[in-house]
Amino acid sequence: MTDPTPSPLTHRPVLAAEVIEALAPAPGKVFIDGTLGGAGHTGLLLDAGATVYGIDQDPYALERARAAARPGLTVLEGNYRDMRALLAAAGVSAVDGVLLDIGVSSFQLDDTRRGFSYHTDAPLDMRMSQSGESAADVVNTYPEEEIAAIIYEYGEERHSRRIARGIVYARERTPIETTVQLADIIKRSYPGFSKGIHPARRSFQALRIHVNDELGALRDGLAGAEVLLGPAGRLAVISFHSLEDRIVKRFMQGSETLSPLTKRPVVATEAEQAENPRARSAKLRAAERRGLAGAAL
Repeated sequence: MTDPTPSPLTHRPVLAAEVIEALAPAPGKVFIDGTLGGAGHTGLLLDAGATVYGIDQDPYALERARAAARPGLTVLEGNYRDMRALLAAAGVSAVDGVLLDIGVSSFQLDDTRRGFSYHTDAPLDMRMSQSGESAADVVNTYPEEEIAAIIYEYGEERHSRRIARGIVYARERTPIETTVQLADIIKRSYPGFSKGIHPARRSFQALRIHVNDELGALRDGLAGAEVLLGPAGRLAVISFHSLEDRIVKRFMQGSETLSPLTKRPVVATEAEQAENPRARSAKLRAAERRGLAGAAL
């Protein structure tokens, strides 16, 4: 499988300085980047002399990282929710830190073949792993009530029932196969739509979360990271919407082995937000395994 725009380890990550401060990488330390993506954060950890086990389920991300062949980086194929098994297979039972940069990556959003964005026409896919059930399968086969529940729960969309009704009405006439098709159906179903935030934004988010079981993966990944962290090991998580941040916050506050290092989520500076609009919704939370107390960030 060939990525038409390979750029190994050159991705500019969000909250880069804040992540490095939270994880404190150094020579001899071992980290997991559970969401390797464009490997921007991993590159910074490697630059600090750390060893990194990078996990990703996206075949294009894996190809880019393997092509880079950076010393100190071991690339593991899989979902970060299975990090304990993946690291055990690599002979690793404890690490100094875990990074999770949750959600869809810039590469995935910008790749017009993947179907994550409603801005460009593409097959209605949204699968990060390129396997299993796609977003097209969901909108063309699920009952109306289930589509509405997905859009409401994962997109926090108050017009979920109207949108689901519009989807079912449209699919009875022709299969919904592309992102633009679906975006237009949602727009027509949306009451009082005017210029501004596209009415499909929340529904597309919801379908992506459902197709990839993102919230389930997050819960499993957090639990796996807690077990793998050694004494004074650190966990850093970047989330991009309230559903994710709520899970991370409750996990860190309720953990019997972790102490939060962030009293409140760390957000991007105004300068970073101006340079990278995607950083505007990023929130970083960090915690440390109890044993050696860390200073709050």
